[in-house]
Amino acid sequence: MRSRRAVLSLGSLVVVTGTLLSACGALPGGEPDRRTVTVWLMRNSASDAFLARFTKEFEEQHTDVRLDIRIQEWTGIGEKVVAALKGKHGEHTPDVIEVGNTQVPQYVDEGGLLDLSLESARDLGMAQWLPGLAEPGVDKSRQYGIPWYAANRVVIYNKDLFARAGIEQPPKTRAAWLDATRRLDAGATQGIYLAGQDWYTLSGFIWDEGGELAHESAGTWTGALDTPAALRAMDFYQRLQALGAGPKDADEEHPSQAAQFAKGDIAQIISVPGAAQQIIDANPSLKGKLGYFPIPGKTAARAGAVFTGGSDLVVPAATGDRAGAVAVVEALAGKKWNTDLARTMNYVPNKTTLADAVAGEPGVAAMAVGAAHGRATPASPLWATVEAADNPIKAYMSRVLSGADPAGEAKRASREITRRLDESGE
Repeated sequence: MRSRRAVLSLGSLVVVTGTLLSACGALPGGEPDRRTVTVWLMRNSASDAFLARFTKEFEEQHTDVRLDIRIQEWTGIGEKVVAALKGKHGEHTPDVIEVGNTQVPQYVDEGGLLDLSLESARDLGMAQWLPGLAEPGVDKSRQYGIPWYAANRVVIYNKDLFARAGIEQPPKTRAAWLDATRRLDAGATQGIYLAGQDWYTLSGFIWDEGGELAHESAGTWTGALDTPAALRAMDFYQRLQALGAGPKDADEEHPSQAAQFAKGDIAQIISVPGAAQQIIDANPSLKGKLGYFPIPGKTAARAGAVFTGGSDLVVPAATGDRAGAVAVVEALAGKKWNTDLARTMNYVPNKTTLADAVAGEPGVAAMAVGAAHGRATPASPLWATVEAADNPIKAYMSRVLSGADPAGEAKRASREITRRLDESGE
């Protein structure tokens, strides 16, 4: 997933039928002048039908506003947003922008975002926001990113293989999960297919243990894979990964774990629920045989922590219409439209209190349970340098799984993370 990285599906720019009023004046007929609020949304974040419904009702309720929704591509969006925030886009600065939740720290660091703390506390119900969406949007106690939607990993399992192993209910604790996976890992069946470099899954185990990927103190970030908590997480990952034939030196997409699962001899993978469709497309005989459960936590009372991908909404400080921009954000992030989006797109809504909205979809319901304990990557504007092609966390995991000393490798990886997050460039 990306933080999105995630992952989801939409159409192109929506065209709303009906009378459109120009931004500079009204058409004949006595309609009031409308001012334009420009909104950048990412491709595959909302369907055309959703955008049509939203635009129609919003403009009916805000008769002085015309929405101009422009669909953007993920490729190259970072540079485009930074240019827009600096007024270098070459056209009207957008009033509202959808950004990946883990991208918000970068844009805050660049400057140019509107502080929405007042609206968050007064109108948007911030106390119920998913932490994995809300936390990256905060800088120095000021809220810049408003949570919109989330997606995260769950366990996808083969019901037939579970039944054959005599496992009637999905496990709810890590200990029970290991026990069930050992029972499943027999004969020609892999208990779980877990690639050696699935660092997003490792991150959840680290957070469950009370650890972090990196610590921040007085503006300085330090890699933290060598802490006792993080080492306990790596030990659990190593035990789980050994109960299958996942490659130690590759991530979950090389080869595609969905394609591996589709062969029918793998009991479990850790993925977003959307991977189920890829599995069924590759092997239609598995239709109706896939189940989902939240990644188990250390106790049955609390599901495991997960990396939460998804999107936040931000408002450029240079907006020419703060009131209009805030109204759009409040509507999209509010109960009605956030619930509609979640049901339409099979997302997790932005608040824990809205989880019931997706209870009818087993995969999304399992995501929502995990999302309540979700986290995001460290809020350093330089975190993207850690996730680069030579990600030191991936290298660390492969070395440990291949027999290297965990403590020594963790120190080595932590030093590299610290170096990459050093804003002084030294």
